[in-house]
Amino acid sequence: MKNYTKILASAAAAIALFVSTNVNAQNSEPTNPSRQKLGIGLNIGAGTKDGLGLAIGGDLRYQIDIDRQLSVPVSAGYTNFSVKDNYGGGSFGYIPVKAGLKYFFSNSGSGAYAMAEAGAGFGTKSGTGTAFVYAPTVGYSWSNGLDLGAKYEGYSNNGNIGYAGIRLAYGFKL
Repeated sequence: MKNYTKILASAAAAIALFVSTNVNAQNSEPTNPSRQKLGIGLNIGAGTKDGLGLAIGGDLRYQIDIDRQLSVPVSAGYTNFSVKDNYGGGSFGYIPVKAGLKYFFSNSGSGAYAMAEAGAGFGTKSGTGTAFVYAPTVGYSWSNGLDLGAKYEGYSNNGNIGYAGIRLAYGFKL
């Protein structure tokens, strides 16, 4: 239980660090509060390795818009993987903490985008350890805050697991 507390404290500290850090772009548009967003999302998908079933989780994402086309997202959440009955059943989870880049194809700050994130996934079950996590995503973000993305999220730690799925989210301007 002590390791779980340390993991949560580390994740909270990392998010606080990123939230409190002011990022300045090298262009004429200064960062201001309306260019920062906080989103909450639901992730659901199918495991991509034999024996894995449904993957479901949620996350919080803090996003700083560098300009109208480029953003820096930082996220943390929880993902639960179910194990199929003929592989022993049960489930296990990870706490992914990621940072990345999000590029919008239009200069409006919404619409179609591509995103790449990487970070660490802290296993919540004894013996799962910490994994390198990566998540390429393509999606669409509406100007009203809704966001829908298709993604693959992979975990690499003495082997690879992952899931292919979707993320449905809502973002609030700060």
